[in-house]
Amino acid sequence: MKDKIIKPDLGFIKEIIAGGGESLKKCYQCATCSVRCSLSPDNEPFPRKEMIKAQWGMKKELLASPDIWLCHQCGDCTTYCPRGAKPGEVLSAIRRLAISHYGFPGFLSRWIGKPKFLPFLLFIPALFLGLAILVKKPLFDKLGIESSVSQKIIFASTTIFPHWLLNSFFAFFSCLAFLSIIIGTIRFWSAMKAQDKGTSPAKSLVKSLILALKRIITHEDFSQCTTNKWRFLAHSLVFFGFIGLSFVSIWVITSSFNPLFQKGLVYPFNLLNPLKIMANLGGVAIVVGCLLMIWNRLKQKNIGTYFDWFFILVLLAVGLSGFATEIFHYARVDTLKVIVYFIHLVFVFILLMYLPYSKFAHLFYRAIALIYAEYSGRSNETK
Repeated sequence: MKDKIIKPDLGFIKEIIAGGGESLKKCYQCATCSVRCSLSPDNEPFPRKEMIKAQWGMKKELLASPDIWLCHQCGDCTTYCPRGAKPGEVLSAIRRLAISHYGFPGFLSRWIGKPKFLPFLLFIPALFLGLAILVKKPLFDKLGIESSVSQKIIFASTTIFPHWLLNSFFAFFSCLAFLSIIIGTIRFWSAMKAQDKGTSPAKSLVKSLILALKRIITHEDFSQCTTNKWRFLAHSLVFFGFIGLSFVSIWVITSSFNPLFQKGLVYPFNLLNPLKIMANLGGVAIVVGCLLMIWNRLKQKNIGTYFDWFFILVLLAVGLSGFATEIFHYARVDTLKVIVYFIHLVFVFILLMYLPYSKFAHLFYRAIALIYAEYSGRSNETK
């Protein structure tokens, strides 16, 4: 074996400590964390080796490691650490730096993690939505779109935010966000492959994808946590609530050419419409899941970082503002409905447009890491 020269990146170490990994220096490499972790595979145990690399400032190796994403920050390692180190929080800080490293464009990744940019991040979607409303009338006239409300609708949602405009607006920016996350995850996959250069795949890519999807859908990794069992319920509620709302949104957006709509789409739905029921259940799941996350953090005295709270509070704001809009709509308080709906759209924009740079990106980077773990054989022989 060739000797390896390590060139510590001191700036990277400082970034880890500043990002929530302040307990890094307490670790004295006893490996209790790797032994206690129920997710740590025997052939590539973590998080001990990640703690070593973090202490040595091995930035390139850590950011290209799938193992930092296999940790689900359940807290088992922290509970049993004899020195009070918190490997889960250290790996969480490294994951945030990985999102920033692979995110495109890079400046947005840096802005998301800094509170001083919050007013600007809120202003951008409000500005774009305001401009969209201003150009609505000229677009109506140019495209020949009728502004009248269908006679099938007893009480219109709002004529200020027509669905054709919102669908076009969010479809455009969602495509930009997904293009960015695709670029980021491709960079991540390439970095993992480069680090394991010369290693033969343990499974086919298709089989790895199927196995990873099973782990994601069943949340089986979260279910193995013993110290913090509430994380399984909270994350399951948010995950499946978001899937439900995404299904309804896609169904509505594709209504004009969806062959399953026999009589066309009449919107807004009545309360007994299956899509309305699914949307409301999804919204309740997200709100309850977010509240459980907040309660759990306060109970465990694990306040977390601004990066964590940004995502949780934005997601909670999406759910609460959506229900508030629905209440004002059925109560026919039109002025408040329009104002709250605008706020709701701003938070939806923040959630989707900043997806590649916020903690929401975990959904994609962790999925890629799980696929690679199966593909490379890291998931074999788990405890």
